[in-house]
Amino acid sequence: MLTGGFMFVEIVGGVLAGSLALLADAGHMLTDFASLSLAWFAFRLTRRPADWRRTYGFDRFAVLVAFVNGIALFAIAAWIGIEAWRRLANPVEVRGGPMLWIAVTGLAVNVIVFFILRGADNDNLNIRAAALHVVGDLLGSVAAVVAAIVILTTGWMPIDPLLSLIVGLIVLRSAWHVVAESGHILLEGSPAGFDSRAIGDDLRAALPYVLDVHHVHAWSISQERPMVTLHACVTENTDATVAVREIKQRLAKDFRITHATIEIEYGACGDDDATYKAC
Repeated sequence: MLTGGFMFVEIVGGVLAGSLALLADAGHMLTDFASLSLAWFAFRLTRRPADWRRTYGFDRFAVLVAFVNGIALFAIAAWIGIEAWRRLANPVEVRGGPMLWIAVTGLAVNVIVFFILRGADNDNLNIRAAALHVVGDLLGSVAAVVAAIVILTTGWMPIDPLLSLIVGLIVLRSAWHVVAESGHILLEGSPAGFDSRAIGDDLRAALPYVLDVHHVHAWSISQERPMVTLHACVTENTDATVAVREIKQRLAKDFRITHATIEIEYGACGDDDATYKAC
């Protein structure tokens, strides 16, 4: 509500003052308002329990929202860059006084919103994506304040689009991190810190009865819900129940994965081919 309300103030102020920095910040605040609304909706939706059609529940929706927010940041950065280039080619008169007061008020609003989000779970990808939007707004407000001061003291108008470009580059960098991380989860990439190449050696070293580990598949439903499935070939006198329990304990301790599906095999793997390949 704070972000959406002040967005209209910046639009009006940016038009009246002729400031690209204010308009760029207002455009960013528009996507922030949509992004924060989506983030809020995603958290509401993920509270719903799993059902027979969505057996993993709705946690992945929050990751999808983070990905969409990251794409929106790319679009905002591109718009700021194009408009700044036009302003550098054809300078526009900017009224520094109104620009300064609106920018200072916007900075105060963004600081408040930022500290509200800082009180949430900052390891959550959805929260981080929303917070990055707000940080981009905060930097945009700082740039507008600096630009207004320079214009008032020196009359140098190019400072407005130049600082807007810097803000655009910062937004672009933030967007890349959010899109890369959320896209990795959506593509069923391995959880952070998990190396499927190392898991076999780790289990064989810790549990002498494990002869081979294969068909390892690890992914994340969300940042907080990593999962793994694997086949473990064990010695013939090993109790399967004990093996499953100890392998899961090892995965939780060394790889921080608490949801694992383990298939125990004796002597051969039935999934490879018709020859029933030996372990």
